[in-house]
Amino acid sequence: MLFFLPLSPYQANAVPDFGKYTKELKTLIDEADHILLICHINPDGDAVGAMLALRRWILYNGKDPGMISPNALQKFLLWMEDVDRVLDFHHNIEAGTAMINEADLIIMVDFNSTSRMGKAEPLVIASKAKKVMIDHHPDPTQFADLLISDVSRSSTSELVYYLVGGMGGGEFSDPDYITAVYVGIITDTGNFEHGYYSGDTMRTVGHLLDMGVDKERVFNHIFSNFSADRIRLKGFALHNRMVVHPELHTAYIWLTKEDLDKFNHEKGDTEGFANTLLTMRGIVLSVLFVERSGFVKMSLRSKSTFNANELSRRCFNGGGHRNAAGGEMKGSIEEVVEHFEKTLPLFREELEAAAGELMK
Repeated sequence: MLFFLPLSPYQANAVPDFGKYTKELKTLIDEADHILLICHINPDGDAVGAMLALRRWILYNGKDPGMISPNALQKFLLWMEDVDRVLDFHHNIEAGTAMINEADLIIMVDFNSTSRMGKAEPLVIASKAKKVMIDHHPDPTQFADLLISDVSRSSTSELVYYLVGGMGGGEFSDPDYITAVYVGIITDTGNFEHGYYSGDTMRTVGHLLDMGVDKERVFNHIFSNFSADRIRLKGFALHNRMVVHPELHTAYIWLTKEDLDKFNHEKGDTEGFANTLLTMRGIVLSVLFVERSGFVKMSLRSKSTFNANELSRRCFNGGGHRNAAGGEMKGSIEEVVEHFEKTLPLFREELEAAAGELMK
């Protein structure tokens, strides 16, 4: 089966922007004997989609790269082709260590700092392999031999789409490849309800649809595959754990470990909760606080000009995009929420400005 199609006029115009990267990336791949792909800890659909998509293209070109995730994948992604080949490093440290030590090329996808590799970080840093980082988050660490970073893309999967097109000289139409790219784009944009995307993104999606991606199948797996317990947890969170500060244009949800246990929480069940709060009139910042053992994880989402990434970096040792960020803080959930409540007024001016932009 022929998997490469001629460049479309749109992609032919877009790909040259990546020419300085595609040539070097293809050379590194061609010269490597043992290629390893690794995504970030707690991988989302974009991290997994970008990794699987890049693997499909490398496999088509005669090499079989290994894949590592720093910890277990979320259940809503387990239907994807080749996902069973992704090694969970946290539960397979010996095998993962061997894969890292054997690699002569390590390609890191969808993260901008080595700390996002969890327990695999020191091994990757110590590796003598050539290293590539492909990402779309701001302020990347200058760590890799080849850094490919483009914050103007909706997702790392969209960036991989351009890189593969440039390396292959055409649009790679392998069904599993186009599905993986599509998954990455729609998960990082919430099916185009949030996040950054452009006309380029939509044209890319158009090409994926033209090549036959099954959008209904993907949507059902990603957005219509929740358990009854997850639906009940969301209802409980909104009714019992939602706090709204209209004067600060902010809303948040806090969930204890007991709350999660009560509703048989599984990894990924709270995905999207923070986005729901942004549907309220006048709200430009939403936060989800989830209690873990000894620390609290935060998911921050924002609208308009408010920089959730900056708030996360300054207050919660986190980071991400302007309108979507994450972080964590040691302590009980009561202590972390209290810290947030004290910190929030410091951003009043920025919150009011963002709300004002929304009203225009």
